[in-house]
Amino acid sequence: MARKVLVLGEVRDQSLRNVSFEAIAAGKTIAEGGEVVAVLLGDNVSALSTELIHFGADRVVAVENEKLQTYTPDGYSQALLSVISEENPEGIVFGHTALGKDLSPKIAARLGSGLISDATAIDVTGGNVVFTRPIYSGKAFEKKIVTDGVIFATIRPNNIAPLEKDDTRSGDTNTLSVDIKDLRTIVKEVVRKASEGVDLSEAKVVIAGGRGVKSEDGFEPLKELANVLGGAVGASRGACDAEYCDYSLQIGQTGKVVTPDLYIACGISGAIQHLAGMSNSKVIVAINKDPEANIFKVADYGIVGDLFEVVPLLTEEFRKLKVHA
Repeated sequence: MARKVLVLGEVRDQSLRNVSFEAIAAGKTIAEGGEVVAVLLGDNVSALSTELIHFGADRVVAVENEKLQTYTPDGYSQALLSVISEENPEGIVFGHTALGKDLSPKIAARLGSGLISDATAIDVTGGNVVFTRPIYSGKAFEKKIVTDGVIFATIRPNNIAPLEKDDTRSGDTNTLSVDIKDLRTIVKEVVRKASEGVDLSEAKVVIAGGRGVKSEDGFEPLKELANVLGGAVGASRGACDAEYCDYSLQIGQTGKVVTPDLYIACGISGAIQHLAGMSNSKVIVAINKDPEANIFKVADYGIVGDLFEVVPLLTEEFRKLKVHA
């Protein structure tokens, strides 16, 4: 059954987040040969349309307004609902990001639609679009289908592979004018506390530290390894509570959920709350002095040793590999 599917292209600092391209791939599966329409919301964002088309969008609708320069739920929902009214899609896909988690329930409620959140896989079986999503902090998975109305879902970053970029693809870009009014929130300034570099939630490699790093300076070897591997630095709640790092780096049930290709846990004991945020990583390496640490139960590879000795050795070996690559 061919469907029209609307996909939100998420913009940060005038660049598209990688989850936007993953959402297009998800939209293609849901569309089953139908049309995938990407949506851009912001101020002067239409220039990003070409990249969305190269990654598989058939068409792009851009809503440009200075009141959309910074995300607010009121502003974005007004703009997006106008696009939905204009396009009348059978499916909608967002990334399961901070923005997507905040905006999608509001849109679903206004549409009177159900919402499947945090999907990690999408298949079409017997005419139904089947979504797989984790439950019970990742201990089990459930499969869900939408039996009536709009198929509305958010997808977890780093789980659905984007389509291969094709610079020869072409498609139309339409600009929709929307009057944004009655904003209850106006963002005057954005103060970023997250570290510069690779986005933690979309990183292919994550180097995470726990209480075992012992201090703020203890994160320096982890940052060096992350820099060599082109990855991001994360942390357990214990490290954040001890003020070794900012809470923007927290991974776990009350922090970010990550699913990188490689997750290296340094000095992390492996509390269930932390495992909920990283246990679906493709390869997990644990470094801990305690051979009985719970983190070793989920690790693919374990190193029993002092992280301050092991991490620099790993960094040096990876440097050598990169030189000879």
